[in-house]
Amino acid sequence: MTIDWVCKHHSDLGKEQLYAILRLRAEVFVVEQKCTYQDLDEQDLDGDTCHLMGWDGDRLVAYLRLLDPTSQGGDVVIGRVIVAPPARGTGLGHELLSQGLKQAEKHWPEISIYLSAQAHLQAYYARYGFVVAGEEYLEDDIPHIGMRRA
Repeated sequence: MTIDWVCKHHSDLGKEQLYAILRLRAEVFVVEQKCTYQDLDEQDLDGDTCHLMGWDGDRLVAYLRLLDPTSQGGDVVIGRVIVAPPARGTGLGHELLSQGLKQAEKHWPEISIYLSAQAHLQAYYARYGFVVAGEEYLEDDIPHIGMRRA
């Protein structure tokens, strides 16, 4: 699988790209994880939000968004981290996070990065320098924990 990584400011997204992003997020977060929640949270098109997409041909197989630190209290916020079900177990998640960290540094150098991790992935994110920042909490009935990378 050869992945074409594309990171775009929200104002540069094409309608097909936005549709693929929203489709993948609904497939994983709403259907697979059985979480009924409002995915469209007013942040996808806010400030300098950027969308990192991993394409295998014309299929979106990996995605995360980077929220602008000026709208997030000073941290770049990584969220909506997804690897499509057929692409899991290939190491693509590691590549996605590495690409996301590179993009965060490129757009917002020397700014700390925050993410809200599903609690069972705490050790995974720790490998990338993230440390726990706060107490565990429930989000959509899934245990989460805040993590920050300086």
